[in-house]
Amino acid sequence: MDMQKKIVMSGIRPTGFLHLGNYFGAVRNYVRMQEEFECYFMVADLHSLTTHPDTKELKENVHRVLSENIACGLDPDKAALFCQSHVYETSELYLYLNMLAYKGELEKTVTFKDKVRQHPENVNAGLLTYPVLQAADIILHRASYVPVGKDQEQHLEMARNFANRFNHRYGDVFPEPHAFNYGDELVKVPGLDGTGKMSKSENQMATLYLSDDDEMIRKKVMKAKTDSGPTEPNSTKPDYIENIFGLMKLVSSVETIAKYEGDYNNCVIRYGDMKKQLGEDMVQFITPIREKAEGIRNNPAYLKEAMEKGAEKARKSARATMELVRQAMGLNYF
Repeated sequence: MDMQKKIVMSGIRPTGFLHLGNYFGAVRNYVRMQEEFECYFMVADLHSLTTHPDTKELKENVHRVLSENIACGLDPDKAALFCQSHVYETSELYLYLNMLAYKGELEKTVTFKDKVRQHPENVNAGLLTYPVLQAADIILHRASYVPVGKDQEQHLEMARNFANRFNHRYGDVFPEPHAFNYGDELVKVPGLDGTGKMSKSENQMATLYLSDDDEMIRKKVMKAKTDSGPTEPNSTKPDYIENIFGLMKLVSSVETIAKYEGDYNNCVIRYGDMKKQLGEDMVQFITPIREKAEGIRNNPAYLKEAMEKGAEKARKSARATMELVRQAMGLNYF
């Protein structure tokens, strides 16, 4: 008998453009997970309303993020790829979980404190209860696994708390969701300016977006920080040089990497050549994704069908859970 597949749930932000860090840090794992698990990948459009209440650009953003994810290999026929707002049961579960969430614990979340500092004029109830909505998203599909980075672990712990509180008060409905990422450390993709990692918001020139055109990719890579090269054979690489090798390891051939490692260790490395090579290898990697995403965006009928398929799968799962929830809570009066 086929063992029931474990359920995986993850949220995708609908703001900003996907970049190389998102691909190697998350999307590549999602593509692998859809083969092994029952996967629910959700575009978190409701979450974005807490900080972006103006919805003028939302439609375009949702279409963009969906097309880029599909172009990276997410398959609407394998995973449920859906919009949060298309699953009305989420709001119902969110309401019930709010009764089990306490003001004190919500005010203590790191993300809440950060957002209050950034937008003191917009501290809305949705911002305060953000972790409750996130918990509802996850446990609505009774997911066991949530692929998250370190920065989301506090929210996942809260989701576990809410699930356990519900089970304790009303009876066992929800499994405990746990972080999961194939055992290997998540790939952190370094920025091109030699500081930190690529990010949607920090420094646009230091981030390679999956929508960048070939010229822009080459230009950004050529701007990467270097120095005049090592003076001692087999020297330790400074961080910003390690970064360039790190990027090369993501997209270049084994032979190419070996050549530049050798040149570095023998003090004959030419960074200009290395960056030219890296630029070309990045173009080879990003161009097919960009072109595929553009093709999908220019095909509204396909996007609509993909979204409907995802919403249907997600609603089916959500309906089944909410039957159990209402029953456990005693909200079935006839």
